[in-house]
Amino acid sequence: MIPRYSRPQMTAIWSPESRFRIWFEIEAHAATAMAQIGMIPKEAADNIWEKGGKAEFDIARIDEIEAVTKHDVIAFLTHLGEFIGDDSRFVHQGMTSSDVLDTCLNVQLTRAADLLLADLDRLLAALKTRAEEHKTTVTIGRSHGIHAEPTTFGVKLAFAFAEFQRCKDRLQAARKEVATCAISGAIGTFANIDPRVEEHVANKMGLVPEPVSTQVIPRDRHAMYFATLGVIASSMERLAVEVRHLQRTEVLEAEEYFSPGQKGSSAMPHKRNPVLTENLTGLARMVRAYALPAMENVALWHERDISHSSVERMIGPDATVTLDFALNRMAGVIEKLVVYPERMQANLDKLSGLHNSQRVLLALTQKGVSRENAYVYVQRNAMKTWNEGADFLGELKSDAEVAKHLTAHELDDMFDIAYHLKHVDTIFKRVFG
Repeated sequence: MIPRYSRPQMTAIWSPESRFRIWFEIEAHAATAMAQIGMIPKEAADNIWEKGGKAEFDIARIDEIEAVTKHDVIAFLTHLGEFIGDDSRFVHQGMTSSDVLDTCLNVQLTRAADLLLADLDRLLAALKTRAEEHKTTVTIGRSHGIHAEPTTFGVKLAFAFAEFQRCKDRLQAARKEVATCAISGAIGTFANIDPRVEEHVANKMGLVPEPVSTQVIPRDRHAMYFATLGVIASSMERLAVEVRHLQRTEVLEAEEYFSPGQKGSSAMPHKRNPVLTENLTGLARMVRAYALPAMENVALWHERDISHSSVERMIGPDATVTLDFALNRMAGVIEKLVVYPERMQANLDKLSGLHNSQRVLLALTQKGVSRENAYVYVQRNAMKTWNEGADFLGELKSDAEVAKHLTAHELDDMFDIAYHLKHVDTIFKRVFG
């Protein structure tokens, strides 16, 4: 993670200070549970909380110890012992490093998910507000980048709202999936620790006990989590690409807010570039890239190895920090998006009503014309508009085959824009309830 694409609340979750504080809480809660069931003296557990709770962990000191031990958890426990004294012998009783590391990682991932869910709420609110604002703002829909049939800009945003609502549902499920705790000792058999300790720690850390761990928490849970982040990033990119296309000079139906004093180019003073959504496209690529190594982490050797460890030290912070930044940037883009309804109408009118071709086609079939012949009649007139700039409605009225079946008045009615928008209310009710 780099400061340029980071927000303080999310980076704080992954700081060494936060990590070591979570490690301490896991160890201290475990000590409390051990004291309750008679594994260690109650006075020792109280002392662990008293002295460890007040400790200001020295990152440099832990690094110094680790340089000798080559083991991060032992380095931390050694440093913790410098505060606690003799009772430090009761810390980590029957536990293994993975109990601390895996439980801590899941605490961090659930806290990160909570921030990401708040980010999604901000984006959803922005999309809903702008969708309602432009519920009846008519624009041309495009397939393959080519004019198709009319829609509204509000419907476009409603589509994005529904997609990000699904993203939120998936993230809530992924958060639940990863919110497990393992305090089960070597190989996960509880040989040297009581399962009640795990239950206590899980409850205190906002997790649930892992039903069966193999010294490590199964990594299919984490694969699901990071894959979900990748899907959210893909949805974000879809919306970013839409804004980028709409901002093209030839289209210019919407554009990112261009603030006073902003510069678009070091060479060309006239430029107003979609830099935010281009940036979001790039950030989405990175978040998706973290999903694959998370999936590769699932297949560990036997009960455990640590091939997953180096991966998670990178992708945990990087994926969550990057997506947190990106979602907030996307929300800001939508909140301030500049929309040009007049330009939308001008683009809609460019092809002289070609967007009504399907309605004319269907009307001809209702009059008894075969679909194949109806298609030929409509297409040959449409091509005159494409190739010569002819008026589509006028050409249809002048076509003898069409005129046999449809009157000029009927054709005029088929070019009423309201026909395409009659179910917008239904769509909005489905999306927003």
